Amino acid sequence: MNIVVLLISILLFFVLFFGIGFILNMILRMTWVMAIIYPIVAILIIDRVRFLDYFTKSKFAFQELGTKFSNLATADIIILLSGLAGAIASGITIKLLRKNGYQMF
Repeated sequence: MNIVVLLISILLFFVLFFGIGFILNMILRMTWVMAIIYPIVAILIIDRVRFLDYFTKSKFAFQELGTKFSNLATADIIILLSGLAGAIASGITIKLLRKNGYQMF
């Protein structure tokens, strides 16, 4: 992967999940909602197994997930971690804004 593509991807994932997390935090008034939802979103991005298979064919689904995780490239891991950082940063930002007296919705 080209370094320019990696840097743009990192920035996009950070901004995307920061924005989604910020909006969800304002609407639902739950500070860490996106940080909790993000691992599920990351699993859906990585794995091609249907979500229902985690409940009906759980052994196969989790084995497939483990295989996919172990085959991830370093660049993919960095990109996914930047999305998690964006989700956590949105929670911290909302918490600081509420502490300083700004009420969201």
